[in-house]
Amino acid sequence: MATAPQPLPFQTALLAGALAGTTVDLSLFPLDTLKTRLQSSQGFFASGGFRGIYRGVGSALVGSAPGAAFFFCTYEATKSFLSSSAFFQQQIRQHGGSGSSRQREKGAAALEHMLAASVGEIAACAVRVPTEVVKQRAQAGQHGGSSLLSLLHILRHRHTVGVKGVWRELYRGWGITVMREVPFTILQFPLWEALKAWGRERRVQTGRGLFGDVGDGFGEVSAAESALYGSISGGLAAGVTTPLDVLKTRIMLSARRESMGKMVRTILKENGIRPFFAGIGPRVMWISIGGAIFLGSYQWAVNTLEKQRLVI
Repeated sequence: MATAPQPLPFQTALLAGALAGTTVDLSLFPLDTLKTRLQSSQGFFASGGFRGIYRGVGSALVGSAPGAAFFFCTYEATKSFLSSSAFFQQQIRQHGGSGSSRQREKGAAALEHMLAASVGEIAACAVRVPTEVVKQRAQAGQHGGSSLLSLLHILRHRHTVGVKGVWRELYRGWGITVMREVPFTILQFPLWEALKAWGRERRVQTGRGLFGDVGDGFGEVSAAESALYGSISGGLAAGVTTPLDVLKTRIMLSARRESMGKMVRTILKENGIRPFFAGIGPRVMWISIGGAIFLGSYQWAVNTLEKQRLVI
């Protein structure tokens, strides 16, 4: 049986996360723009259609690295804490059901990954939400169609709404973003980790990875395997959470602040259930490809950094 990998050092998670976030956001930015415009209440072509698909890329450049780094540092640290927590492990043994020790072990690992991913997403949203607000307004052609102009438009209101008002505007959609990201991550990361665990076991049994490689020297899956698992888990999670993504986009783009409940009632009254699945094709495509790039590049960076650390 393959053993679980050791917890990653902070600096490995930091650097690998930053690289993964920047890589995926820049490479798939056009698809993200199209998805945002499909979900906009103005309509696809009124929001810019196929023109200027790199509007808002500046905010993505600023937010990608720290947001992903925040996530993976928090995720890996929380996983390490839970796996070494005597109280957490005791609760798993007491409430883990009557299955075999192997089944309880898998259940405990899945719960660890769910909790760690949830905490990681909440931490990442501290960076992600302001950059998403600025980015999506630029993508939809608001305030001149650039990240800088969108940010300046928000900051200009300081004299009328104060610093607190500007802060609230930058974090508009915080609640729905967290409500979207946490379920998404609870689906994606335990599945990704489970597929990686299967890949490690397969590697031990056959001596080779899924794509025929002979190993990386410290028991982890290859970047290509991680990319495949990331694509599968990301695509499934993206489809399920599309309605939450639509709500987040509508709230961030609305002219005035609106509660999530009011936004839901407005959409249902005017257009029924269909708008909640607007952009599901680009979203699933974008996150399936993005999951491959994001978790593949993350695994590549982790493998590279850990090999160098173990050699030294």
